[in-house]
Amino acid sequence: MQPASAVAATGAGEGAAVVIEGLDKHFGSLRALRSLSARVHYGRLTGLVGPDGAGKTTLMRILTGLLVPDAGRVALAGYDVVRDNDAIHVVSGYMPQRFGLYEDLSVMENMRLYAQLRGLDAERNAGLFAELLDFTRLAPFTTRLAGRLSGGMKQKLGLACALMARPRVLLLDEPGVGVDPVSRQDLWRMVQALTDEGMAVVWSTAYLDEAERCQSVLLLNQGQLLFDGPPGELTAQLGERSFRLENAGARRRALLTRALELPSVSDGVIQGAGVRLVLRKGADSAQLRELAGQAQVRLAAVPARFEDAFIDLLGGGPGGSSALAERFAPVELDSDIAVSCHQLTRRFGDFTATDNVSFEVHRGEIFGLLGPNGAGKSTTFKMLCGLLRPTSGEAQVVGHDLRRASGAAKARLGYMAQKFSLYGLLSVRQNLEFSAGVYGLEGDTRRQRIAEMIDTFDLGGWLSATPDSLPLGHKQRLALACALMHRPPVLFLDEPTSGVDPITRREFWTHINGLARKGVTIMVTTHFMDEAEYCDRVAMLSRARLIALDTPDALKRITAEAGHAEPTMEDAFIHLVESSGREPEVAA
Repeated sequence: MQPASAVAATGAGEGAAVVIEGLDKHFGSLRALRSLSARVHYGRLTGLVGPDGAGKTTLMRILTGLLVPDAGRVALAGYDVVRDNDAIHVVSGYMPQRFGLYEDLSVMENMRLYAQLRGLDAERNAGLFAELLDFTRLAPFTTRLAGRLSGGMKQKLGLACALMARPRVLLLDEPGVGVDPVSRQDLWRMVQALTDEGMAVVWSTAYLDEAERCQSVLLLNQGQLLFDGPPGELTAQLGERSFRLENAGARRRALLTRALELPSVSDGVIQGAGVRLVLRKGADSAQLRELAGQAQVRLAAVPARFEDAFIDLLGGGPGGSSALAERFAPVELDSDIAVSCHQLTRRFGDFTATDNVSFEVHRGEIFGLLGPNGAGKSTTFKMLCGLLRPTSGEAQVVGHDLRRASGAAKARLGYMAQKFSLYGLLSVRQNLEFSAGVYGLEGDTRRQRIAEMIDTFDLGGWLSATPDSLPLGHKQRLALACALMHRPPVLFLDEPTSGVDPITRREFWTHINGLARKGVTIMVTTHFMDEAEYCDRVAMLSRARLIALDTPDALKRITAEAGHAEPTMEDAFIHLVESSGREPEVAA
């Protein structure tokens, strides 16, 4: 499709699409934006990145005319966002962070409703509808309820509605959250076509691999602009400070912890069988060379990534020791197999969500369950947690058959759901108290565990708040705290870091790595492929079936053998899924 006739920027002209000058926004004593000035240009994809609380969503809402700044001015496509508010809604398209359409309406009904809200006659704009459906590849699904779409297709529907009025500026608030790499490729294809035709697109994201693909980046922290320019310019500032400890294997978690304790190291992550590290500015590699020699592994210089530069600019990562994991006693089980399933199957009417899936997870293993939206990951998780009864097949957790002893199994596991599922009418403290009570904690033990969780997850300032009022990172911290209150030997994490910033994501994985070293078995789903690198093994699902099961490095080697030079885990994901046949876009 050539999107110019339907969705491209019309009359965009030259110059800046968005002009921000001296922008300030306060919420009580919180200064969300501080003297912010920047430009966004037509025909360019601009990334908006930063940690939780940086001011990204506040800025997005000001750009859309939903918030009024306390000082400064913003012009969008030549219109003042305060004085010309009605015009802003005509010349801009906005896709909010959360799916904002009606799940009980079909794809076409949502589009017709949105056209009416934008003052368009759906009958007279049949050509526009056809072009948008073709552009987003939604044409075969016009009668499907939005609630039955996969995460990727929901985002495509949101994009189609945002493009309905042919905007000159398109504002996308974290469109990649919860979307698998295959569907994210489609989103990138569509956005690239729009910028090629002259539209200005702002893409807010917590995923730095997405930011690295933008032509320009605005990096915010605590309401201030720290960097404005092409991502490559920030990456180049890192110089030759990125290294990798090669082939560390089973020792990689211990090596990461040791490396992050070194004064010379700013940041580190696990990358398959190795450990990727970044030196602080001005530090040399002597301490890393000494560590590599002690561990008898190879230290290699590697090209810097935008993520390395981002974390370094913010002062480095959170460190490698987990106070939470240190409080856990080493896990002892009667068997080395903590979780197992055999020919596990679940059907919903004629739809098979999980089809004859079999695998075993060892004590202390981090086991990743990956796949496209709708592949059956969450359904499999719910069966293994005893929340959903299998149609057929068997599943066991720490020796308990989930068909006959689900209560006993549930007492030995912790579960953090994909969608934040705590009680919105209860405060943070009440949620912690409730979770402690559910798991039978009483007296001093109960009080001690709650105090530990408040301290470990920095919840002290939020105890009287409701979960819905928390920043996303603190919501996820609260959910993890509740799942770990009873110190379970098995932990299920369903997309635990979806949408959180890279520093919070590192904090979570510090706890996860520490728990695994204590023998806690961890099963995790994620759409963030760098996180898959932390896993000991990865099971790939597609079309409800298991299509691959191996280490991250082994899956990348399979992809390399298929002709991909130096493949990433995302390359491996896309290759394996496309080799098995494209996933039908439905929700499981």
